[in-house]
Amino acid sequence: MKEQKTHFTTISLVYMALLVALNLVLMRVLRIELGAYRITVGYIATIMAGIWLGPLPGAVCGLTADLLGCLIDGYAVNPLISLSAMVWGIVPAFTLRALSAGNRKARTAGIVVSVSVTSFVCILFLTTAGLVMIGYNLAAILPGRALEALCAAVIYSVLTCVLYFSPVTALIREKTAVP
Repeated sequence: MKEQKTHFTTISLVYMALLVALNLVLMRVLRIELGAYRITVGYIATIMAGIWLGPLPGAVCGLTADLLGCLIDGYAVNPLISLSAMVWGIVPAFTLRALSAGNRKARTAGIVVSVSVTSFVCILFLTTAGLVMIGYNLAAILPGRALEALCAAVIYSVLTCVLYFSPVTALIREKTAVP
């Protein structure tokens, strides 16, 4: 009988908890809040959770961090924004799984494309739709949200490449046995 692989081993749960905590700290401490716009590097922890631990743990980290963040900041949970938080952990993870056999240039290109696509889907579409759902005017916030998505794509792509090609990736993969 084939042994079933589980994503939630003790060590991966510990890493997930650390990445959720890192997300919360980065989202709440290192951020610039401008109404409908938020400049932060918090989602890098969710992206790396997906890349290091897999798409499902990445999604769980994103959702957990979003729910805890709503509790900390006193916001009501918005399902579209929560979905956006989960997508940050899913899309880059699936892309890198598909490119795992590729060379460094292919993986770098995969990171840049997947993080950029995720940035535009999450920031420009899902989160913006969530903000419109609670009363923001779409025409008023769309240009700024597009600029925010572009900036996030660049910043997150650089940070993801730096972290992915660092020794931390090899260490986490060795400890968690993630391919």
